[in-house]
Amino acid sequence: MEPENTNSSSFTQRRGLNTLSSILFYFSILFFIIGFNLSDHMAGNWYQQFMPNLGGRQITDITFLDSLTGYAVATQMSDTSYILKTTNGGDNWQIIYRSFFAMTHVQFLNTSTGFAGGGYLYKTINGGFNWSQLNTPASTVEKMFVLNQDTIWFVNSDGLVGGAFLTMNGGINWQQRFYAMNNNPSKIYFYNSRLGFISTNSNTVLRRTSDGGATWNIISGENGFNDIKFADSLTGWKAYGPVKKTIDGGLTWVQQTMPSGGIFSFTGAGKLSVLNRDTVWAVGGNVEYPNLQNRGVVYRTINGGQNWLFQIPDTSIHISIYNYIQFINPYKGWAYSLLTGIHTVTGGDPVWVTPIKQISSNIPKEFKLYQNYPNPFNPISNIKYQISNNMKHQTSNVKLIIYNIQGKEIITLVNEKQSAGTYEVEFSGKEYSSGIYLYTLFIDNVIIDTKKMVLIK
Repeated sequence: MEPENTNSSSFTQRRGLNTLSSILFYFSILFFIIGFNLSDHMAGNWYQQFMPNLGGRQITDITFLDSLTGYAVATQMSDTSYILKTTNGGDNWQIIYRSFFAMTHVQFLNTSTGFAGGGYLYKTINGGFNWSQLNTPASTVEKMFVLNQDTIWFVNSDGLVGGAFLTMNGGINWQQRFYAMNNNPSKIYFYNSRLGFISTNSNTVLRRTSDGGATWNIISGENGFNDIKFADSLTGWKAYGPVKKTIDGGLTWVQQTMPSGGIFSFTGAGKLSVLNRDTVWAVGGNVEYPNLQNRGVVYRTINGGQNWLFQIPDTSIHISIYNYIQFINPYKGWAYSLLTGIHTVTGGDPVWVTPIKQISSNIPKEFKLYQNYPNPFNPISNIKYQISNNMKHQTSNVKLIIYNIQGKEIITLVNEKQSAGTYEVEFSGKEYSSGIYLYTLFIDNVIIDTKKMVLIK
């Protein structure tokens, strides 16, 4: 009878530690790890949610007030667009309003007062069951931003009647606060009554105001945005292709490094969800599996964007990309495509990973974990490993996990099926303290090797 894993067994037999003390040290750590940390991580803790029959319409915006109450709008079809509401966290949606005009975005201030825009601007004061149309100087409300029930902005990109418009009395009177003919804005965001941003459909220009729209200044060299969110008056992120961050109120922006490479495709962030200065989520990429099966990706940073990790929330739902993302706290969040979505109440899968670079497709003779380089390091180091042939399958289940010196798992860098070859993944210690860390390679749940690395800050 053939051994289960010939390459792994032979490699393990050949592998030896230099001294008896090293053997005892590593085995004590590994036994601790095995006993407490090696539960089989499943890509999960997300579950699918469904919209009612929308008759071919697609979701154009979605927002949640809390863990139970949410609203969505769907595109116009057969002269009708929809506003939908959920009162149980998205598990069930109800069509609460049908409009003969397009509905493209929705914003609620509280459980009673909300606004929806598109063909016109609508307001509700009873949680969405009745809507009244507000008078606007331009019939198409391409994007709005509501600061309070009196202070409302909207933009229209039409070269003749468009611009940026402001009301300070709930829509009774409007002022045109910006006009640029063919460069009129189609997107708008305000952090507070003074700080705001506008951009055009082409996203070629980003304009900023710090005086409530009295003046708008072009931010030199910056594109516009698909989405923009601020954590405070200085710290914010914008998404248009790459994700960029500002720490000076939008005067300057620095591009952040997003996971990409190999089968991982970052097509550009579409939406952001900013919880605070450290924790941000984004969507806008996918992973391509064999047979052209795409799976949408959710990104997250918990250190202000120094490191962006990602996870693939599902392996069976077949959502190819997510268009909307919102978290109301570190645990409860939603990611939606144009037709359906997913929800988590635990912060998603506990495994957040970084993209892996395959540096060779040659089939190695053995499984091997290399020493990280540089070592010691501050704060970035690379870990290389090689995967030999699996005797039973074309791929192996590969895990690469980082532990602190006490044996506690701090991050899973790799957790996926991989074919034979040589791979490399980057580990960032920016959010960790100086000290000794261990990293372990598992192939089909068999420990291949553990090595030590030193972070010095």
